[in-house]
Amino acid sequence: MIAQLEASPILPLERGAGPKESGIYALYHDAEVVYIGKASRETTKSKRDLRSRLNEHVGKIEGRQNIRLEKMHCRYLTFDSDWWVLAAEIAIIRYYEPVWNASGFGSKTPGKGRPGTSRVSKWDQQYPPLTG
Repeated sequence: MIAQLEASPILPLERGAGPKESGIYALYHDAEVVYIGKASRETTKSKRDLRSRLNEHVGKIEGRQNIRLEKMHCRYLTFDSDWWVLAAEIAIIRYYEPVWNASGFGSKTPGKGRPGTSRVSKWDQQYPPLTG
C-alpha cells in the first residue's frame, strides 16, 4: 500500500494534531489552502513526523500579529514509504500553488541568513512577530 485510502478530515490546527508518522499536510486559513508541507522521518535531516511539524507551525502562528490560530485548520495524508512523501508534496504544491509556500512561512526563508542580507520574508511582513 502506498498511502492510506483517505486523507484525514479537516481538523483545527492545534498542538498534538497529526500522527507520529511521515506524510504530507495542508494548512488552511479561512478555508483556503495556504501551505503544503511534508514531514519525513527517513528522507530529511530533521527526522520530524507530522505531529512535530504541525506543532512547529502552531508555535509560529501563535506568536504573530494579523492572524489567529482559531482560523487555521489542517489535513494530512500518511504514506508507508517516505519516498512517496517527496513526490506527493511536489505534486500537491504544483496543483494548489499555495500562497505561503513561496512566502518564507516554512523552515526555509528565501535569502535569510546569507551574508550581506537582512531580508525579511513576505510572510514575516504580513504577519510580524508579536512584540512583548
